[in-house]
Amino acid sequence: MNKFESRYAQSPKEVKHMDTAALRENFLIENVFEANQVNLTLSHFDRYIVGGAMPVDQKIALPNPDDLKATYFLERRELGIINVGGKAIVTADGEKYELDYKEALYIGKGTQEVFFESASPGEAAKLYINSAPAHHSYPNKKVSKAEAEIVELGTPETANHRVINKLLVNSVLPTCQLQMGMTELKSGSVWNTMPAHTHDRRMEAYFYFEVPKGQSVCHFMGQPQETRHIWMQSDQAVISPNWSIHSGAGTSNYTFIWGMAGENLDYGDMDHCAINELK
Repeated sequence: MNKFESRYAQSPKEVKHMDTAALRENFLIENVFEANQVNLTLSHFDRYIVGGAMPVDQKIALPNPDDLKATYFLERRELGIINVGGKAIVTADGEKYELDYKEALYIGKGTQEVFFESASPGEAAKLYINSAPAHHSYPNKKVSKAEAEIVELGTPETANHRVINKLLVNSVLPTCQLQMGMTELKSGSVWNTMPAHTHDRRMEAYFYFEVPKGQSVCHFMGQPQETRHIWMQSDQAVISPNWSIHSGAGTSNYTFIWGMAGENLDYGDMDHCAINELK
């Protein structure tokens, strides 16, 4: 049984008065993966969809929720996938793509049928999904880590030494507005996206994984002068409004996937926040 949830957008004024439970209810996506189903959450921030498909011993289809009012899911949308589980097979309008661990796939507007399956039932695939509205049809394309644009940032001294793998970005392949990538923190480093930033022209979503058992990540959000935090576990996602910072610190190093959509495709279009001015 697939799951679909729609969440309204909130302003900084509303979020300022939210308690822990309200913050988690509105922004945290706790159950991204469940066996043999597709879970999807639609955020009204840029109509962005975050979700996961976990085929264990069945071939499962990308659903078309009634809320989209579409003939099929990708009638007016584009889709990005990054595999965080066992080897996967994704079939898009009859063409098969094999995705190993941490490999990505872009599926363009107009693709009518998408199916997910695991290459081996004993090693279930976990296909993390992001989707945004699309105005143009671009070719489907698989992107491996070797094909990604790679940037190394931070230092061990500031506990934010990390490698950014830009997988589904316009320097690698054409998209309408969807961008996705993966940031891997080095051993001993725990901070991501620090110094923090906002970008009023697009929203973002983070998915944390490879968090060691018994460890957690504290995700920071909110306006730079009015921050909030959400404690997160491995294989969970969080929605970040366009007006909010999106940063985190773990009790160990970890990996996270970032996805975003909005007005432009300029990765560097961001407003930086000085660390000592955050409140």
